[in-house]
Amino acid sequence: MTVTNHTALYRFTYPNSRTAAPKSQLADETPLSPLILVDLTDLSDSRSGGNVSVNPKTGQMTGNGTFAPSFGVGSYVLHFCADFSGANVRDAGIWLNNRAGNATTHTRLTVDNVNTPPLPAGAYVRFHAPTKDNQMLARVGVSFISVEQACGNAEEEIPDFGFEHTLAVAEDAWRKKLAVVKVDATGVSAELQTVFWSGLYRAMISPQDYTGENPLWKSDEPYYDSYYCIWDSFRSIHPLITLVDPESQALMLRSLVDIYRHEGKLPDCRMSLCKGNTQGGSNADIVLADSYLKGITDSVNWTTAYEAVVSDAEIEPPNWTIEGRGGLMSWKNLHYIPTDDYDPYGTGLLTRSISRTVEYAYDDFCIAEMARKIGNMGDYEKCLQRAGFWKNMYNVDQTSVINGTDTGFKGFLQPRYLNGTFGYQDPIFCSPLLNFTSCYLNPGGSETYEGSSWLYTFFVPQDMASLIATLGGPTAFTERLDFLHASGLLYIGDEQAFLPVFQYHYAGRPGLSSKTVHSYIPSQFNTTNEGIPGNDDSGAMGSFSTLSMMGLWPFSGQNVYLIMPPFFPEVNLTNGHTGKTATVRNIGFDAGYNNIYIQNATLNGKAWTKNWISHDFYRNGGVLELTLGSEESSWGTRSQDLPPSASIMY
Repeated sequence: MTVTNHTALYRFTYPNSRTAAPKSQLADETPLSPLILVDLTDLSDSRSGGNVSVNPKTGQMTGNGTFAPSFGVGSYVLHFCADFSGANVRDAGIWLNNRAGNATTHTRLTVDNVNTPPLPAGAYVRFHAPTKDNQMLARVGVSFISVEQACGNAEEEIPDFGFEHTLAVAEDAWRKKLAVVKVDATGVSAELQTVFWSGLYRAMISPQDYTGENPLWKSDEPYYDSYYCIWDSFRSIHPLITLVDPESQALMLRSLVDIYRHEGKLPDCRMSLCKGNTQGGSNADIVLADSYLKGITDSVNWTTAYEAVVSDAEIEPPNWTIEGRGGLMSWKNLHYIPTDDYDPYGTGLLTRSISRTVEYAYDDFCIAEMARKIGNMGDYEKCLQRAGFWKNMYNVDQTSVINGTDTGFKGFLQPRYLNGTFGYQDPIFCSPLLNFTSCYLNPGGSETYEGSSWLYTFFVPQDMASLIATLGGPTAFTERLDFLHASGLLYIGDEQAFLPVFQYHYAGRPGLSSKTVHSYIPSQFNTTNEGIPGNDDSGAMGSFSTLSMMGLWPFSGQNVYLIMPPFFPEVNLTNGHTGKTATVRNIGFDAGYNNIYIQNATLNGKAWTKNWISHDFYRNGGVLELTLGSEESSWGTRSQDLPPSASIMY
């Protein structure tokens, strides 16, 4: 199989008649008669309508299906056009429920309210023996606009069924995308190299460029789809794309802003032209802020972009299950999202009060950062104040017990009611230690989403200094973070688990961030069948492993990269805008990864003591040299060397 932008090309190699089956089933002289069919079925059997036709002379199959999106509302229609090369048509027809006939060459499929799921159906073509090398080619164009556009896409992109040429073009396109990253892999195992490069590849699959394939509105702006979902992707995918492909990141930003223009809200998830479910906050705010702070400005209308994020913060939509935020009246007046929220202003799942509170707080901090850079100090001060609302869900007296034993840690985020009193959710609930799968997006969900109170208590990216003080200071914070990683409470296969790997930097222990990431790679990220934890539907797992191995972890929504040694002797990244190359070089690298602690660092030959760096390093280029050792050092541990926090900086 190989592809172009809108077309797939398949090459089928059939056995010859002498090897196709045992003699008892197929005589030697029986000629090949390949059968190819199209099944108008999606993985979730959601088809609610469709059409399929087959040309009995040429074998060309065309049609469409109406399907439900995988994580949202509404429906979409996808059109296809399949034709073939390499054999003459024997006969063709329609099949339904595994029964076929050639009396008709067209059928319309509807929901019959009897058969659930809908009966499988489609078209088929049987061919005479292939004319060369027992091979046939199938070319399948797709379009969200029409069958005619699907056929046009196929004919334009692969006019002559040239498999080797199409494959070479696709490979060259990927080589060009990946070539901005270069590593010195001396001594690094083939397995770790595979983890690194395959992670980068997967992280660049979505969002996808559907420009010219949007039937919902006309626009001169690009249209990207498969934001699946920004709750997943803001943490690592978009920061990685910003580094390796800033041009595409700018196009995605323009697309997000254009979706706001036409739909009235930024998406938090979007797939197949449909609005997706909102899992927590309005996370497109973080993506826009991250890029704005890092200078991704190519043709992006930042005036409209800022209008869009302010809309998320100030205006509750009628259905905040699929866009925006709910409970904004409580957010503004009570300064938290109550577990028993009274919300006559919009509709949504009245769950996830803890996780929504801390996510709204970070969303507002990111808006504050944009407002400050724009010069809107009124919005800045208002949103910065709201960024501190996370603390209103913190119950200082809450303890945590595991298997009857007190963990010794006190103070966790807890449900809170309209009258200000606290409720109770076991801090380990929705962790691998207790009812792990009980906190998904459903009406019976809990007050955290896909994670425990233990995990969400660490989610204060905007003000780690305040969080560390709240949890008892750097030593107590480090002990608590160690326990999170060592106890089985944390599952790295869920995206919220990424940040706690690196939060040691804020407690003045950057070496422990390096130690912790090595505990997950390659134990959880490797080349076995189980070598991708969770799933990688958005590419988040791939971007986590690749960014971690590159050595500088982006703190999404802020112009901050946390410094750690790369998993290679040297990593080079060339900026697509400036053409400048940033190099991170390890001095004293060993392939056994005993030397994983930075002893000292230089930037362009001058001492660098901060345990973080800004995006200017990637924009302007330079050389960051890290001298490594086998024990923690004092590098990056002083208070003046820690990354910024809202309560200290502003």
